[in-house]
Amino acid sequence: MYKKIRKLPEGTINRIAAGEVVERPFSVVKELVENAIDADATRIDITLGSGGKSLIIVNDNGHGMTPEDMSLAIERHATSKLPEGDGGDRLFRVSSLGFRGEALPSIGAVSKMTITSRPVQNQVSIEENNTNSAMQLDVIAGKVDNLKPTSGSQGTRIEVRDLFFVTPARLKFLKSDRAETTAVGDVLRRLAMAYPIVGFSLTSEGRRSFAVTAEPDGSDTSRLNRLAAVMGQEFGSNAVSVFAERETEKGHMRLTGFAGLPTFNRATAQMQYLFVNGRPVKDRLLNGAVRGAYQDFLARNRHPAVALFIELDPSEVDVNVHPAKTEVRFRDPGLIRSMIVGALRAALAEAGHRASTTVADTALRSFSVPSYGRGGGEKPSAPPLLDKSQLHAVDRLQGGFTELSGYEAPPHASETHTDETQTFDIETPTENLDSYPLGLARAQLHETYVLAQTADGLVIVDQHAAHERLVYERMKEDMAVKGVERQILLLPEVVELDSAETDRLMARRAELAEIGFVLESFGDGAVLVREIPTLFRNADVKQLVQDLADEIAELGAALAIKEKLEEICSTLACHGSVRAGRRLNGEEMNALLREMEDTPHAGQCNHGRPTYVELKLADIEKLFGRR
Repeated sequence: MYKKIRKLPEGTINRIAAGEVVERPFSVVKELVENAIDADATRIDITLGSGGKSLIIVNDNGHGMTPEDMSLAIERHATSKLPEGDGGDRLFRVSSLGFRGEALPSIGAVSKMTITSRPVQNQVSIEENNTNSAMQLDVIAGKVDNLKPTSGSQGTRIEVRDLFFVTPARLKFLKSDRAETTAVGDVLRRLAMAYPIVGFSLTSEGRRSFAVTAEPDGSDTSRLNRLAAVMGQEFGSNAVSVFAERETEKGHMRLTGFAGLPTFNRATAQMQYLFVNGRPVKDRLLNGAVRGAYQDFLARNRHPAVALFIELDPSEVDVNVHPAKTEVRFRDPGLIRSMIVGALRAALAEAGHRASTTVADTALRSFSVPSYGRGGGEKPSAPPLLDKSQLHAVDRLQGGFTELSGYEAPPHASETHTDETQTFDIETPTENLDSYPLGLARAQLHETYVLAQTADGLVIVDQHAAHERLVYERMKEDMAVKGVERQILLLPEVVELDSAETDRLMARRAELAEIGFVLESFGDGAVLVREIPTLFRNADVKQLVQDLADEIAELGAALAIKEKLEEICSTLACHGSVRAGRRLNGEEMNALLREMEDTPHAGQCNHGRPTYVELKLADIEKLFGRR
């Protein structure tokens, strides 16, 4: 049956648009906070009721809106962020967070919204607004009420009540109040990280769950302070600065931010934050670049913590991909990826042998300290008496027996037994410990751990894990200088693929040769494999080539093969390093410490575990109740 095409009613159009822009309460908060940031606000306060279902209030001190602007703001595709007369080209040079002009009308179409705004004093002349007072505008399910004067300070306050009351089906799909509040907090934290010069607060059900004050400037210190306030103080103590610059045809491209040390890692990738021109984004390319930079420092089930900020010409990135504006497309994704990988690896190399402070904290928590004497347990009735040989040992080590508190020495404690004793020569260190970050070796424990004394504490080194990293780094250095060793196949292997996969492989033939794969085109939909890396001599060639094609299709680079190469090198390094259970002399132990100090990434083994634990004197004093 013939169905006539008709135009949808305006209310239906607005609700369809609202379904794209306003997915959940956090979407409302995101759009309104972004508008506040675009309005140059330095303070933004958010209040929630029932996780944002019953109430959302966003209050800012930005430049506000005139009555004329307020009337236009609730109409679809009305915005101040794209200038007139540009023929639409401005869409490819978006420099603000918002630009589509859909947020307010979409929110007003599915809620009861009240807008109160007062412009900056010098923004409106006395002739245009005789009172220069705040104005209020109500929008209920898309129906607009008349403007009316009200009281209010400079800036804009938007109240959203009964979200989705006109679309009950959407309301049923919302999660619990707690889950919705958590989602709002996550959005707010991302924006707070991107704009340290703005103060933020979040109050839910009368309880303030998040608050950060505005940082004084946009310096690295202010940025790190804000990141530490959002991601935790441990991140601030265990992060290294990241910086890189590139010159492109369209202008300057810069990467800044901070990356956590490999030993400061997490079970998920939730602590990976990426920003493009101040916009929080979720991009598979960027996440893949982070994974590539850390691939030989972490186990596959561990993830680093990073906060990276990319600044580039707006024409080099397309933010008009989805109404939510969380996805972007780069004009040159390969350049972006290489810049991220290079900058992260350079920053981690600069950290040298440094390990995260959380390693020491974990070690301290593992100690079991007796609780008696502090009201936490039963004190033993009396210490056991020392026998004759033990007393002589105490006498030798202390230069004379010292009376213990609460202990009465037996009559024979002062006797001398020179014939039965064996003197201990305890050497006093004379070297300058300040010159050695990892100290000087003093002992080997269980033929596995090296105990070293530093200027202000001690270091315990896992000799196998440490030497494994040293061997691995030497292997990587040799591969970089000499290249990957290749093996010529006696019978070249023909691998059948589809045309698109073949084209992708042939386009990157030179890069694949650098990692040991020599490929040639073999008609339509097939490649001929002539050489492979020697490390893969026993592998399934067809599967390797298929993995190459899949990886290039997904991320634009052969990461999987590179990871496998490095994984094999890691295994060889593991088998070729000093094993646990081998006794080392003092010279060997100190040589291991010195090489660790001179080798990048020596703070963790090839699997992301720490190679040493450092305890400061203050940490040791805590164990004995001195602090």
